[in-house]
This record gives sequence, C-alpha cells and structure tokens, in this order.
Amino acid sequence: MITYQGSGPYCYTHSLAMVAGAGEVPPSAVIETLTGSPFGFQLLGGTLPLFDPYGWDPERGLDEAVDLLGLRCAHTAGGTPQEAYARLKDACARGPVLAGPVDMGLLLYRPGTPAPGFGDHYVAVLAADDGAVLLHDPQGHPYATLSAPAFLDAWRADTVDYSDRPFVMRSDFVREREVSAVEALRRSLPRAVAWLSGRTDLPAPPGTLGGAEGVDGFAALVERGLEDATRGLLGSFAIRVGARRLSDASACLTLLELPGPAAVAAELSRHVGSLQEPLITRDDPGLLLGLRRLAPGYERLRVALAGALTGASGH
Repeated sequence: MITYQGSGPYCYTHSLAMVAGAGEVPPSAVIETLTGSPFGFQLLGGTLPLFDPYGWDPERGLDEAVDLLGLRCAHTAGGTPQEAYARLKDACARGPVLAGPVDMGLLLYRPGTPAPGFGDHYVAVLAADDGAVLLHDPQGHPYATLSAPAFLDAWRADTVDYSDRPFVMRSDFVREREVSAVEALRRSLPRAVAWLSGRTDLPAPPGTLGGAEGVDGFAALVERGLEDATRGLLGSFAIRVGARRLSDASACLTLLELPGPAAVAAELSRHVGSLQEPLITRDDPGLLLGLRRLAPGYERLRVALAGALTGASGH
C-alpha cells in the first residue's frame, strides 16, 4: 500500500503537534489515529454524515491523544470575552496555545469570510497583545494575524454544536512521560475497538446512528435526495478527511505489525475515497453502490482489531 501524503483538513492534529512542547512529536498520521477518529462512522442527528465514530468529536479526540502521548496540559474554557482574552495573553507569555474550536468562517484573514457557521476549526496561537493575535492556522496560513475583537468572535464558537462552552484552549503542555509512537498506538487499540463497537456511554444528538446502521441511514438520505449543503460538506471535507484518517490508521497498524487489520483499514479508506467522484458528479446510483460496499467494513475492522488484541494477550 502506498500511504497518502499531501494536504488535508487535519486542523486539531497539526495544531496539537505545533504546541505539544519539547520532546519527540510523532507524525500527524499517528496523532490522528490516537484521537480515535478513524474508527467508525456516524450519521449525526440522522442527517449529517461524518466519517468518525458514534459519540466522537474533536474535543474527545484531543483529550485521548494528549493522554496517550504522555502529555498534560491546562484545559480551560468559558468566562467573559475579557476574561478569556486575558487568560489567552497570560498563557501565550509561557508558550503557544491550542485554541479551538473556533468558527472558521469568522477568521477574517481567510478568503470568503465573514461566513459564520462555515465550519469548526483549531489554530495554534503564538502571541496575543491588546490589539491582535498572531497564529499558525494549519490549513495554509502560517503567521496569520487577526484583531483581538475578530478573534474573540471566532473563538466564541457559537455555531459549533459539540462545544457547550466558549473560548476553549489548551496550554502549558508538559511531557509527563516519554512515550514512543509504537507504545502510544498499542495503548490506543482497546479504545479503537470500543469506538468501533459503539460507545453507549457518550451523549449524541437524538436520531444519531453509528457504524453500518449509520451508513445505511446515509444511503437513505441519498435515495431521498441529498441537500446541497450536505453534498457540499461531504465533497469539501467529510470524504476527504474520512479517507485520509483510515489510510493513516492503516499505516499505523502496519507499523504495529498487524497486517490483517491494516488491510481492512486500507480497504475502508479506498471505499470512502471512491465516494468522492459520484458525489461530485451527482451519480447517486454510483454513490449508493459505494455506500453498500462500505457499510460492512467497520464491523470487519472491529473483528480484526479485537482478534489482534486477543492474540496479543495470549502471548
């Protein structure tokens, strides 16, 4: 298998890599896999197809990756805009800050803004003073600047459903223990199986479906006729990131010398990637055929990973 390399919407992964502090930072493929994002599918609220597990969101994923990498950080949120900005300035004086989620459509240095609700995003804030912030936006904008009021508008994240508090940030990263990429990935495998099994301990919007049931629900949406907004999100973001996550997971499983699960993840990645062309060309029969091929793959991956864990525990 040739592992994909290139651009992609890995904002929280790249932001975490930038702010993680001293010590070895593993490749983005490893960090993304540690978040758990490749291991499932969810039809959020019964209407929004996302190639990540039932109950998963970037905040949960970041918490898992930080823990698995042997890191500790201050994770804060809330307060008034003035309090939040003072907290940001204070933290930036000690080191870079992972800020997010933010409303990508209110980052005014990006072309096409303002466009509130365009999407959720994460950035690495390098400095903040009374007038402006300096930041690295991992989606193609190094050393971007934004006025303090404009940044606060974006950072409030009013349109981001999975975050119930504004002004979320992670700062003051400390490495508590040295962890190799292989060790972190091995420790993540039981969590991956749990994600693929369907986490029932996490809240999800009413009507949310996961795994094969979620893919079948997605197919039902296609049969009824996809809304243009859903088709746009799938084409610009969801399919791209879903295929890459699974490709990276396959590479990580290969690193762990687990060829069976790696092959299943690679096959899933190909199935997800193959949805892009029929989606964009509005070949809905072709899109439905791709979804029928995809649906059983998540259970195959769960079985393969669970079998690998059982085999490892027997040695």
